[in-house]
Amino acid sequence: MTIELNQVTTLFLAMALLLLGNLLVRKSKILQKFCIPAPVVGGLLFAILATILKTTGIVSFTLDTSLQNLFMLTFFATVGLGASFALIKLGGKLLIIYWIACAFLALMQNVIGVSMSYLFDIHPLIGMMAGAVSMEGGHGGATAYGTTVEAMGIDSAFSIGIAAATFGLVAGGLIGGPLVKFLINKYNLKSNEAAGAEDTYEYNAELHEPAISVDNFTMQAFLIVASMAGGSLLGEAFGRLTDGIALPNYVGAMFVAVIIRNVIDRFNGNIIHMKSITLIGDVALGIFLSMALMSIKLWEVAGLALPLLVIVFVQVVFLVLFAIFVLFRILGKNYDAAVMCAGFAGHGLGATPNAMANMAAVTERYGPSRTAYLIVPIVGAFLIDVVSMPIIITTINLFS
Repeated sequence: MTIELNQVTTLFLAMALLLLGNLLVRKSKILQKFCIPAPVVGGLLFAILATILKTTGIVSFTLDTSLQNLFMLTFFATVGLGASFALIKLGGKLLIIYWIACAFLALMQNVIGVSMSYLFDIHPLIGMMAGAVSMEGGHGGATAYGTTVEAMGIDSAFSIGIAAATFGLVAGGLIGGPLVKFLINKYNLKSNEAAGAEDTYEYNAELHEPAISVDNFTMQAFLIVASMAGGSLLGEAFGRLTDGIALPNYVGAMFVAVIIRNVIDRFNGNIIHMKSITLIGDVALGIFLSMALMSIKLWEVAGLALPLLVIVFVQVVFLVLFAIFVLFRILGKNYDAAVMCAGFAGHGLGATPNAMANMAAVTERYGPSRTAYLIVPIVGAFLIDVVSMPIIITTINLFS
């Protein structure tokens, strides 16, 4: 028997799984500890259930996920609208260094993924899906780029990316604390700031914005849709001008949104309302991920489990060595640098919430770090995609 869900009922299921995931995360300390996103929990549970029902011959599901692209475009547009270049000035020289380190990590993650794909005799783009796409990109990147790669005829790319992102998320939460503890003990590092300083200095412009209203919410929705429309046109024009080189719509939407944000900031700093943009982005990302994960065909990736685990393991080892021997030193070889390494491990293998959880655990025990709490959220949440996207898109076009 086959159960077919149309566009509306598929959306209903996605939102129901998102709410279920929220409930399970609130109830589970383990899920909270590793910052596992609620839509990942709900979506994977359904994917596992659907796999069991299909392989046992009981029932299979056919889902209409045509709305997934709309929510994906919405999310990436909100990321772009949050990337104010004024934040770079706020972070200073260390932010630039940290940002460049993130770009280098994205490049090396793709080099590792593609190189190891030849070792296991799999398609290079499958290896790339266990690179920057799912490591620095997390579940959002794995879902977005996985859809693009599968459209090029690479089966299972999406499922591989989601699996790699999940492994990376857990690894990022596990290694952050031990990594910083090693650095602190080895170099006898101490915080020079008073207790609670991170709460005082943490960058959060939303605290100074007015409450959400119909007017400012509608304006942000307009800017998001304008970015999405501009991104679609940009992607089409780029393909024509470059003789078919792929520039996915969501990439174009993010870059158009970055331009819109910084042009608006130059003339009127009161138009952008980050509370509304963050709300829209969080809801869009939740539905987008839930819809994507619930449609994963787990039975298609069983044969790639070993290569995937090995590639992710190598990614983790490389990040740890790079953080200890390079990043820690170029950031100043002090306590702030050590705490930033914890954040780097979190979002370098998973997501910004992972980075913040890592830093919170470190600063709670060893003392606050004003610099880390300023730089890591700005780069991890907004600026990292600006440098990783060109690297990923170039890799896709090189090996497509």
